[in-house]
Amino acid sequence: MTTTVGAYAPKPGAAPLPRMIAAQAVLETKMLLRNGEQLLLTVVIPTLLLVLFSTVDIVDTGAGETVDFLAPGVLALAVMSTAFTGQAIATGFERRYGVLKRLAASPLPRWGLMTAKTASVLVTEVLQIALLTVIAFALGWSPQGNPLAVLLLLLLGTAAFSGLGLLMAGTLKAEATLAAANLVFLLLLVGGGVIVPLDKFPSGAQDVLGLLPISALSDGLRDVLQHGAGMPWGDLGILAVWAVVGLGAAGKFFRWE
Repeated sequence: MTTTVGAYAPKPGAAPLPRMIAAQAVLETKMLLRNGEQLLLTVVIPTLLLVLFSTVDIVDTGAGETVDFLAPGVLALAVMSTAFTGQAIATGFERRYGVLKRLAASPLPRWGLMTAKTASVLVTEVLQIALLTVIAFALGWSPQGNPLAVLLLLLLGTAAFSGLGLLMAGTLKAEATLAAANLVFLLLLVGGGVIVPLDKFPSGAQDVLGLLPISALSDGLRDVLQHGAGMPWGDLGILAVWAVVGLGAAGKFFRWE
């Protein structure tokens, strides 16, 4: 008896790698945008800070419009909230519940999963930056400077914070990651030059705070967007060091179980 293979015969085997990564990235993005706590960190808090401190004279930001000082810092905060805080918490609980262990056993390689997570972070950041930019323009923001410098700062800042977030999520327990990520977020919000200028701190503290990734990102964006500076090589160098150290340590010490 002859068997005829129909048009819908099964075709066993894994899907092409780019398709798997794209599908996982879409799933990661949907999960992130459906999470109320993540939306609070990534959208609501940066927006409220931008509107509140731009319209109410609370902090002395120096000469010029307040929004011109605040907008670059809030953009840096948005990057940190998504690439570091949000990613650390989400990945930490995925690790606790065994999600990462199961995904690691799928045809999608581990580096492909991390690539999908990075793509999800970048998509979320694009939405954040678009929203915050519209609000800042409505508040009277007048940015200037080199768009390429801004792009490099945002990409290196994302890499630096992603590495630190994955390192925390892959080494600490989920509850510890939740507490530590939120604590670091608050500390860097206050001491990272986002809302309060670094020159308001003691001179000794300024040197230390200036080496933090959030300080390098916010200062670099502010130099370009507020003062029209060229390529901020010093800030880019600090972010590059954090990115290499963070991603390297995450790749070495990340535990999937």
